[in-house]
Amino acid sequence: MNSAVAAWLFFRAVRWLSWIGFLAYGFHVLNYRSDHVTSLGHLQPMTEAALFGFGVISVFAGFFELMMRERAGLARPKPLRLMAPKAEPGH
Repeated sequence: MNSAVAAWLFFRAVRWLSWIGFLAYGFHVLNYRSDHVTSLGHLQPMTEAALFGFGVISVFAGFFELMMRERAGLARPKPLRLMAPKAEPGH
């Protein structure tokens, strides 16, 4: 496995983990709302930063994943498959 494929797998894992983190933390905020809002009903700064951070990390990890997949010369993977096949020439 070359470094481009390893970087693609790394960014793929980061993207999925950050989306899972975003959804899990979002459900936690919904279930324990009183722990995450101020007396005026605003989100606390750390809660807001965490939700924003998870979302931004996942989007940018997706961009880097696409970049590294192209650099590695891999085709688009089928759903629920870890590895992608090599891209055909001309595609």
